Amino acid sequence: MIVSASYRTDIPAFYGRWFARRLAAGFCDVRNPWSGTVSRVALGADRVSGFVFWTRHPAPFVTVLDQLRDRGSPFVVQFTITGYPRALEPGVADWRRAVAEAHEIAARFGPRVLVWRYDPVMITDLTPAAFHVEQMGMLAGQLSGATDEVVLSFAHIYAKSRRSLDRLAARRGIGWSDPPDAGKAGLLRELGGIAGARGMAATVCAQADLTEPPLTAAACIDPVRLADVHGAPVTARRKGNRPGCLCAESRDIGAYDSCNQGCVYCYAVRSRDTVRRRMRQHDPDQPLLLPQPSAGSSSSASGSGGALATPTMAARNRRSPIR
Repeated sequence: MIVSASYRTDIPAFYGRWFARRLAAGFCDVRNPWSGTVSRVALGADRVSGFVFWTRHPAPFVTVLDQLRDRGSPFVVQFTITGYPRALEPGVADWRRAVAEAHEIAARFGPRVLVWRYDPVMITDLTPAAFHVEQMGMLAGQLSGATDEVVLSFAHIYAKSRRSLDRLAARRGIGWSDPPDAGKAGLLRELGGIAGARGMAATVCAQADLTEPPLTAAACIDPVRLADVHGAPVTARRKGNRPGCLCAESRDIGAYDSCNQGCVYCYAVRSRDTVRRRMRQHDPDQPLLLPQPSAGSSSSASGSGGALATPTMAARNRRSPIR
């Protein structure tokens, strides 16, 4: 089994102590965001074939990566670096710091460990197409030697994202747009060509209609890359998360509404106030990343993969946290 940590939140940036304690315990608990059901995920070296971490700030997590390397567990770090203006990414580390962290990860663990993500591509008054062309050239040059792949994609404008972007437009007068596919595909081709000139394969995440040469489809949960890191085969069946996704099957152990970086286009956060409230409830000693949503629900672990939620809690969480 491959463990994803996590496309729902930034575990390396905010929850490294929790993850380290879960590794020591050999398991964590994860709540299904739709049903509310809680299940147990084994984290022992004999149960996990690899880890994929998603982050904008891996520096606090380096000692945990050391532990994984020492126990022989392969991992890949999907590292998002865009360098967007603060109005769009108010809590994200400066791109210069991020580039330094990327080179540290590559030097410490090898360049196949790191995948750079320049996504989502957002077209706003502050980030028109010309901005992305210039930014790709600058960042690709800065990251040369640290990675051999950059993942691109245009933002999916989910309901949460639209509300946040509309609030930004109303509050600060910063307009945004969702271009037609032809415009998106043309810009991604140009960005991919710039990356290719720096020795990076440019891939596109789950957007087949926008994937034209020199671009290829991305497999973000990639057993081939994990095997290269590991020096031994890593097998997993392909099971994409949405149409066009080439990811291998994995278990994600994160939780929505738990990342405080404040990116206005984020699909995983309702509001920073919600995030701050939930982060205050986080206990690094507990198996769940975030506590049960209701104070009255009582449940206890019932073994690997066992359902722990009450029917009331499941009913309360039927709605999708994304759309």
